Amino acid sequence: MKSISKRALALYLIILFFIAGCVLLFFNLVSNSGDWAMNRANRHLYSNGVLVTAGDIISSDGQVLVTTEDSKRVYSDNKALRMATLHTVGDSAGYIASGVQTSFRDELTGYTLLDGVYNLKRYGRGNDITLTINAEVCETAYRALGQKKGTVAVMNYKTGELVCIVSTPTYDINNKPGDILTDTTGKYDGVYMNRFFSGLYTPGSTFKIITAACAVENIPDIFSRTFTCKGKVQIGEGYVICSSTHGEITFEEALNRSCNCAFAEIAAELGTEKLQATAERLGFNSSLNKVSGKISCAKSRIDLQTASELDLGWAGIGQYTTLINPCHMLTVISSVANGGKAVEPYLIKSISSPEGESLFSASETSAGEYFDSATAAKLGSLLRSNVKNYYGDSYFPSMEFCGKTGTAEISDNEDAKPNALFVGYSQLDSMPFAVIVVVEDTTVSITSAVPIASKVMKAVKAEYAS
Repeated sequence: MKSISKRALALYLIILFFIAGCVLLFFNLVSNSGDWAMNRANRHLYSNGVLVTAGDIISSDGQVLVTTEDSKRVYSDNKALRMATLHTVGDSAGYIASGVQTSFRDELTGYTLLDGVYNLKRYGRGNDITLTINAEVCETAYRALGQKKGTVAVMNYKTGELVCIVSTPTYDINNKPGDILTDTTGKYDGVYMNRFFSGLYTPGSTFKIITAACAVENIPDIFSRTFTCKGKVQIGEGYVICSSTHGEITFEEALNRSCNCAFAEIAAELGTEKLQATAERLGFNSSLNKVSGKISCAKSRIDLQTASELDLGWAGIGQYTTLINPCHMLTVISSVANGGKAVEPYLIKSISSPEGESLFSASETSAGEYFDSATAAKLGSLLRSNVKNYYGDSYFPSMEFCGKTGTAEISDNEDAKPNALFVGYSQLDSMPFAVIVVVEDTTVSITSAVPIASKVMKAVKAEYAS
């Protein structure tokens, strides 16, 4: 009897282990089947590790950015467009991890869990992906950046459509330089990184938008205050230096002229808890939802927990240890433009099968309320004043433009050049677009980043508002 019981127990254990093995096998099949199917050894998709068969990638204005011909990926015959869209389209070898050809390879090849890549073999092509980016605007942004490293992006602040994404340095996918990996001049530093999605930058005076928002919400008489700028101001045990001596100025004039003294004093009055809380409500120290569900963005950072009063003064003007991601900052300025409501940025407009069937069509997705409508309106008025009374409407003719520059010191080395930034948007209903420009190692923003934004937004206006 005991022998029969032991045999039964052993049989039950065998059955249990068998079932557990089946469950584990099924789990691995579901979890990893896509990776197995997309393995570079799969000759249906790859040749020598390079993707050769997939659907087309098309810009929102109908430009074919990459297609497949004779088992080879073929890119646009426009060299400038190839270079402008390199980081968005990506490369077929997968070096640019955030590129569509890598991030959306399942969709491009038509892979599904049930059918694998059967449709790819059946039709000889994968699914076509239409992007939100506009080819003409991207090419304009690329030419405006010139030889400078940086990024330019434009988003519809009502819908979240990214109509422009350009990152430099770049290269021609049809004639890849042979010295990318061996170059010691720094020419290709970060060439495989899309700076818009993956970059982190000291925000400089663009952070004064956030300091201003915190002040509007927490200092009742901020608009009736005046500040005296003598070129520097003592904050705690040290000094914050201003780029000029502004004399007696109002809060609005302080933002117009980007007065470090006034904003350092404001930050010190607000204190670490309020400024940290405002920044975190706007998405700092939090991961953004993946763009179109696939592309990760670097996390903007702020940490004032151990900041001294002097550190807080510097943080209030966008220096200290604070870092911003361009995609996140574009979302923040877009929320100001959109009455305080943030929308999630997206890149994929639609996906269609080889037979022309619609498989996906994007729509607006809320990212929450960053500001109440009253605060957003006040910030909008301040940012409009910056352009109207200081930068000049001539940069953005007939656009009712709002914006803020930033010149970010990134090193104590006197020979090191700062980064120049600009964020802004049009108030016109016919042109609901926001822009961010980051130019590395350059001069002050009003002579570098603003002219780039000007060229790009004129192209946006020609494409969308004419």
